[in-house]
Amino acid sequence: MWNENWAAEAACRGKSDALFVKGAEQNRAKQVCGTCHVRAECLAEALDNRIEWGVWGGMTERERRALLRRRPNVTAWRSILQVAV
Repeated sequence: MWNENWAAEAACRGKSDALFVKGAEQNRAKQVCGTCHVRAECLAEALDNRIEWGVWGGMTERERRALLRRRPNVTAWRSILQVAV
């Protein structure tokens, strides 16, 4: 079930500064996402709104940009990720 209130239940709640890091620190930040049960909702937020910075839904900005380039025709990531949940 899709969680509209995902930010309040995110594993990173209260630790968002740790997700806006550079380089190798991003891999450590992504580990927080690995245990999060609202990861898809977070990722959809970042992709649908083209958020450029930070780790969102377990993906770095570089990974999200690459995904957006590979799938330029997707206009609503939420609808795709919602089916996957």
